Amino acid sequence: MNRRDFLRSAGAVPACLAFPKTALRAEDATSGGFRTFEVTTRVEILKSSAATRVWLPVALISETPYQKALSNRFSAEGGTAAIVEERADGLGILAAEFPAGVKPVLTLTSRVATRNYAVDLSTPGEAPAAGRAELEHFRRPTKMLPTDGIVKTTAVEITSGAKTDTEKARAIYEWIVENTFRAAKTRGCGAGDIRYMLESRNLGGKCADLNALYVGLARAAGLPARDVYGIRIAKSELGFKSLGTSSENITKAQHCRAEVYIDGYGWVPVDPADVRKVVLEEPPGSRRLDDELVRKARTRLFGSWEMNWMAYNFAHDVSLPGSAGGPVGFLMYPQAETSDGRVDCLDPDNFKYEITSTEIPSTAG
Repeated sequence: MNRRDFLRSAGAVPACLAFPKTALRAEDATSGGFRTFEVTTRVEILKSSAATRVWLPVALISETPYQKALSNRFSAEGGTAAIVEERADGLGILAAEFPAGVKPVLTLTSRVATRNYAVDLSTPGEAPAAGRAELEHFRRPTKMLPTDGIVKTTAVEITSGAKTDTEKARAIYEWIVENTFRAAKTRGCGAGDIRYMLESRNLGGKCADLNALYVGLARAAGLPARDVYGIRIAKSELGFKSLGTSSENITKAQHCRAEVYIDGYGWVPVDPADVRKVVLEEPPGSRRLDDELVRKARTRLFGSWEMNWMAYNFAHDVSLPGSAGGPVGFLMYPQAETSDGRVDCLDPDNFKYEITSTEIPSTAG
């Protein structure tokens, strides 16, 4: 595809505005039914010398309609540990340090309450307005989310036929669904380098790539938007085997979502990356976009989230407290550093960790 064809495909997207303007309403509407989960992360650094530092993301410290952080307990035997907070991005980091001669083992147990969440986009609601500083914070460019150059050009083309912010947000969502793909061989959840994706015209990746592309394009179109980094904690109750966990071991269940702010509606949940996950992975696999289950996911994931998932934070370019290395693009995986430098969090020969999730039964009578 040449550049002209690439941008022409972007400009064609507003035709998709004929899709229904509301998320699923009956089964997905916000209800008062919170579910409580206990999520435990245990990290062990297998090869260490001198001092070793370990960092873990803590459950989202911001208050949202879909999640409440209830408690955090942690243990760093022989070392020291504390939770460091950065409120603008809802970021909590458990930072631990172990001296030479101590086996670095860090355990964090977080208890959270979550509930399914949907925004009815058929009519403006009564969502409290966000402050100007918050909205500007989530319009800013970051290292991996530039809002100029090809990102800006693409965003303008995609939204050229949109008359409202809701239509802009939907046009970008539909373009992501139509033009990207889930690449099974992408390492981890991806890197989220959206300028490279657009310039190379390689629009494949995983959640941290595809949803970052949504966020960057939305910001370039003038809409406040943010990635929400987190992890799946339970199976899906809505018929999607690929969008939930199969056991209490959720070590490899990290998943990034996204939100876009629309006046009158507040922060609206979206997840085009999971539509593409359904296309690739929902049994029997390799489904078409016009497949019934894909269409169901495509409809419900603009404006609605099933909360079998726990949010960590909205942060980009995260500086790890006390680290001798540079920032990480996002904090969704455990991180560690020895005297030899940053440990690869996806290298099981040096960095061992396990994450488990258990639902706590309700005691309500």
